[in-house]
Amino acid sequence: MVKRIISYVFIATLLFLVVFFVHQNFMSVEDLQYSLFHVYLFHFISTLVIYTLIEGVSWKMPNQAGYAYLASIFLKIGFFVLLFKATIFSDIVLEKEGRISLIVPLFLFLIAEAIAVSRLLNSKL
Repeated sequence: MVKRIISYVFIATLLFLVVFFVHQNFMSVEDLQYSLFHVYLFHFISTLVIYTLIEGVSWKMPNQAGYAYLASIFLKIGFFVLLFKATIFSDIVLEKEGRISLIVPLFLFLIAEAIAVSRLLNSKL
């Protein structure tokens, strides 16, 4: 369990560093109304919390781990909207680059979580 968590932390950290710096350097994100670093940091921390939570749930109650993952995804999206509501619900219309820069980290870390959790759940079968 601890070995899987440490390996996921390493993979998520690598994903965070590589994708953030590529995103920041190759897209025109200088004029965003929000901090791209904070968006990536939120998704990075939440993916670590979610994976650790699913590891714990699958260790104690393996049949409920899928439901816990589903609930944690909804909570993650809710917290994201709550923390970045000034950006999402502002009167200023985001340009295409701004909208893409909000969605890219969400999907990247969501895909990484889904792959890791599916491997975890398949190993428990």
